[in-house]
Formats: sequence, structure tokens, C-alpha cells
Amino acid sequence: MSRKAKRNEFVSSLGIIFEIIKKISDAIKAQGGNDEDFRRVLSEVGLAEKIAEVIMACTYKVVVNYNKSLAEMIVSGKYGYVADEISEGKFPIQDAGSHEVNLVLVNLDKIASTTMVLEHLDKMGLKPASIEHLLVFGATYPEIQEKFKIILLSSLFSSDHRLRACPYLHHGGGKRNLGCDWREDNGLPNSVWGEWCRFLAVRK
Repeated sequence: MSRKAKRNEFVSSLGIIFEIIKKISDAIKAQGGNDEDFRRVLSEVGLAEKIAEVIMACTYKVVVNYNKSLAEMIVSGKYGYVADEISEGKFPIQDAGSHEVNLVLVNLDKIASTTMVLEHLDKMGLKPASIEHLLVFGATYPEIQEKFKIILLSSLFSSDHRLRACPYLHHGGGKRNLGCDWREDNGLPNSVWGEWCRFLAVRK
């Protein structure tokens, strides 16, 4: 590459960086902030990491119709396989009416225990989504589970409270599937989540 071409590439990169900075600065000022608030990125410990977490968390808008039964929600997803554990007895519908919800898909990009994932969500102001959210997400964005394993850290536990039910969406055998893992959070290799996993969450 010639010196002139390198210079043009550098100038172009500076232009993009300036546009990003201006976009963030304008957003801060629109919420009543000023230059001092913007400079907090340099002085406030952990703020840059929080901004990065927001950028890396993908948000998906869905409409959840709680008047549907769990079985009807499953049918809407057109899954090739459904685990027997995903039933109304274990996962009753918790709301009524129809609501628009912004779901967040979080990736830690590292091997993590369930406790680590929950702590990470909490720091981001998030909590695990519900079974209704997972099913509507699968029906609305079927292509996403063909790329990633999408996990719901539910609040359902086994009778001895050792194992947590973790419904998930994935792709296997040429089909989109709705499975369910039962995981003990003991940090052992068979209980941790791989770096490729995505966790479905909502704002608190």
C-alpha cells in the first residue's frame, strides 16, 4: 500500500471515530448531560466496561401474547423437537394480555458457571427471561438459533433444589429444537456453559 493510500485510510478511520464520539456526546447532551459527564469514561472505574457490555448485548423486540397456552406458543415456534420437560405443569404462564418486550441476548464469550452468568446479568441491570419470552423469541427470530445455542436460566429447580431447569433453543439434525438441560451449579466441567452460548434476558 502506498503512503498516500495509508494516509487516506488513517484519515477515514479518524472520521469514523469522530462520528462515533459525536453520536455518543449528542446522546449524553440530549439527556441533560455535558462534557464533564462524557469525560467520566476516563475517570470512573468500570464505566467503559459497562458501555462495552451495552454495545455487545443484542436487543430484540417481541410481542408476547400471554393469552396463548404454552402448547400454542410451542406450536407457533414450529420446532422439530420439543423436550418433554417443557410443559404447562412445570412452566405455567405467569401473565395475561399482550405485551411488547425488549429481549436481550447476552454472550460472556468465555466458559462460565451459572453463578457467573447471573452475576454478569445483574451487573448489566438484567435478569433471566421467562419461558414465554424464550418461545416467542424462537418463533419471531428462528434464524438466530441456527447460529447460537440460546439458553434460559429458569427459576425451576429439582425437588432437592440441586438442579436448575435450563430450557434452550438450538439447531441440530437439520431442525430447530427446543431442549431442556438440568444443571447443577458446582463449577465442574459438565455444569459450566461454553463461550458460544447466548443467554436470554430482560431489563429489571
